[in-house]
Amino acid sequence: MAIDTPSSSSSSSSKAWVLQGLAFGAAVAVALGTRAYLSLGRSAKFRSRVVGIIPARFASSRFPGKPLVHILGKPMIQRTWERAKMATTLDRIVVATDDEKIAECCRGFGADVIMTSESCRNGTERCNEALQKLDKKYDIVVNIQGDEPLFEPEIVDGIVKALQGAPDAVFSTAVTSLKPEDAFDPNRVKCVVDTSGYAIYFSRGLIPYNKSGKVNPQFPYLLHLGIQSYDTKFLRIYPELLPTPLQLEEDLEQLKVLENGYKMKVIKVDHEAHGVDAPEDVEKIERFMHERNLS
Repeated sequence: MAIDTPSSSSSSSSKAWVLQGLAFGAAVAVALGTRAYLSLGRSAKFRSRVVGIIPARFASSRFPGKPLVHILGKPMIQRTWERAKMATTLDRIVVATDDEKIAECCRGFGADVIMTSESCRNGTERCNEALQKLDKKYDIVVNIQGDEPLFEPEIVDGIVKALQGAPDAVFSTAVTSLKPEDAFDPNRVKCVVDTSGYAIYFSRGLIPYNKSGKVNPQFPYLLHLGIQSYDTKFLRIYPELLPTPLQLEEDLEQLKVLENGYKMKVIKVDHEAHGVDAPEDVEKIERFMHERNLS
């Protein structure tokens, strides 16, 4: 499990809790059980070149046109891009989309846009296609979910450093404390990790589950945040992996990684999650921003 850290509005405090999470996550590297990754090799500067990709599609089943919805006067995709620009570990940031309306909007506020096909089944596959179209080579791709417009840039830096520090992992992501009222919300994905900070499982249901069938107020449940990074060599392998039973049942792409025997590093951060899963979430975010004088 990961270490709890105190919340703070200051930049230095934010960096402190990320560093604490990274310190906790530092573990002795072990060999992967999956042969495919053993032959990928490593450079002298391990995973030093990093690109952030924001996958964005218009045809969301739950919220069509979600990237373009305005939050206090700005499209949500713009707010996500502006937050990503504040991360210190990203050498480049691009928006990957299959929709010309989204592309036009992003070019309008200065974003670098890569057009991808409509056949991408999820954000990971869209990131992979965009990666192949870039004119430079990168070691790490950070998948920055466009529906988390208030994410902390230090979280991006944290998961990048976690992956750089874990040669046995091909994937890294972040979790935060789960609020009791979100315990049974299937749109809030839960996570459990081992004692070395590696993911064991993700679920839309409450995990772990107890005999009472109720939330245990004493247990530190974890909420998965929609920001994750991949080793680019692994990302090229990912689309070739067949869908797996748990992935299909939960509709969670990260389960395909675990089911195929790959390792995923997880850091615990202090973050008030405000993702946009449905239209009513926009009002919640705007209210949160008003309360904290965010623009």
